Amino acid sequence: MVKVRRQDDDVWYRKPRSRCIILLVLIGLLVIVIIAVAVALAKKGGDSLPPDPLERAKALMKRVPLVDGHNDLPWQLKLHFDNRLENIDMYESTADKFDEGYGHTDIPRLRQGMVGAQFWAAYVACSNQYKDPVRFALEQIDVIKRFTNKYSEVFEFVTTAQGILDAFNKNKIGSMIGVEGGHAFDSHLGNLRMLYDVGARYVTITHSCNTPWADNWKCSQDNNPEFGGLSEWGELVIREMNRLGMLIDLSHVSFDTMHDTLRITEAPVIFSHSSAFAICAHHRNVPDDVLEKVKENGGVVMVNFYEKYINCPPMNQSVSDIKQVADHIDYLKSKCGVDCVGIGSDYDGVDVLPEGLGDVSTFPDLIAEMIRRGWSDEDIEKLLGNNLIRAFKEAEKVRDRLSSSIEPYDETIPRDSGEEANNTCRHYIYNPDN
Repeated sequence: MVKVRRQDDDVWYRKPRSRCIILLVLIGLLVIVIIAVAVALAKKGGDSLPPDPLERAKALMKRVPLVDGHNDLPWQLKLHFDNRLENIDMYESTADKFDEGYGHTDIPRLRQGMVGAQFWAAYVACSNQYKDPVRFALEQIDVIKRFTNKYSEVFEFVTTAQGILDAFNKNKIGSMIGVEGGHAFDSHLGNLRMLYDVGARYVTITHSCNTPWADNWKCSQDNNPEFGGLSEWGELVIREMNRLGMLIDLSHVSFDTMHDTLRITEAPVIFSHSSAFAICAHHRNVPDDVLEKVKENGGVVMVNFYEKYINCPPMNQSVSDIKQVADHIDYLKSKCGVDCVGIGSDYDGVDVLPEGLGDVSTFPDLIAEMIRRGWSDEDIEKLLGNNLIRAFKEAEKVRDRLSSSIEPYDETIPRDSGEEANNTCRHYIYNPDN
């Protein structure tokens, strides 16, 4: 018997094979779509984060380091213990160890507050100017390095933007130095370079006094400028800071000094602990015309928690609270964009704080408040630390570009800068008359 194959047998067998191919293609496309959606949701935070604002805040703080721009714990260590660390245990509460109103910072509360990185202030008082500011700055840098080393299971001393992220990935608090007061380097660029070499990564151009080359915030308040911002030599300081990669901190300076610096600098500036002048008209805060320049510059305004800079006319109330701090953050976002906002608490440098922000343990509550106000996960991450890290990286790029082509500036400040009496303690070895 001869078997005859039907002519349409091949067609009958080919049809399932074609259907399988089509089905596999469709499944592949579906998988690609699912992956793309998952990636998009991951970038936005998606539904993987808890809906409760406080729990969501904590989840985001596990993902991105909260970088606080200013904490004055080193000053309290100097005032109360003369920097003798054997007399204080940072695992114990400091609430009863400092003057009334202070004691905001210790290791348990830093951990509770989920602090990811901290600029510790090496504060130099205005009374040190023309006397021993460099020695005092070095003492404060020394104590910062010593306590971060003593508690190395908690802190890691870092000097780069990447160092912040590396420490965070080790579950350590990246610890950096900010020198508070431009008089700390005593108007000598060599001293400024040495501060950078020992680890300082920002200098606050002035404190609440003029340097011999820049006006402080009181000049705007009292309308009595000495230089109208920066002197010619002060402009040189800004250029050398750019060349070094030292972040320029404009908290404490006059409005004119803000404008002059923003005109000159090639790197983003920071305000390590200042708020919005339009919300609280204190001259330590940042006015709108400066905020516009900060936006162009790519700088970051790190909101201060101090009662006097948060709660004052035109929008003052009987008692300051966490919502007012959030108002400042919202306002800064509206004026210079979400990329310009950060956090600079000023803990242990101020004695009156808003209700709800009494110490370093309360940072998650502030982030939760911003989430309640509709801030996206991406915006929260920028506020937490991504903005500061970006600005820091940009300053490093400017450093790499300038330092490869420009020698260190070596011009000395004119001898007649500042009051003549302030030069009596100086020994000008190159001048035989002194």
